[in-house]
Amino acid sequence: MQRVTNCILIDRERDEVLLLQKPRRGWWVAPGGKMESGETIREAVIREFKEETGITLIDPVLKGVFTILIEEDGQRVDEWMMFTFVCDQYKGEALKHSPEGRLAWQPRHEVARLPKAKGDQVYFEHILEQRESELLILKFRYTPDYTLISYE
Repeated sequence: MQRVTNCILIDRERDEVLLLQKPRRGWWVAPGGKMESGETIREAVIREFKEETGITLIDPVLKGVFTILIEEDGQRVDEWMMFTFVCDQYKGEALKHSPEGRLAWQPRHEVARLPKAKGDQVYFEHILEQRESELLILKFRYTPDYTLISYE
């Protein structure tokens, strides 16, 4: 099972969210990536976010724990655990060119309209609609091409 972390960074003064547009599908995501052996989820999210954005997170808070199942013909073919953080304090400036795609500060009210995985839409809505105090725990089932089958 692969473990990944990501973070929704909110600039509250500008009411914007830093997002990464992945080149493969053009989907917008919260920056992050795979955990390394021996890392805590907090260490991983800070390291991955800095690698992808150039920004150092200050006190990210865990807001989502998601099981992601990839299924084909009724059989599980892959499984991930994703730990999603929220942060509104940071140091540094976003990279002009991220190794993972295009970085952009997006107006908070526009995030729901951006193309993204259907499961990502669920947790972005939860977190950005002022329910940041609640820990969201969900299981998503996808096809191998990341079509959402269901979530609970």
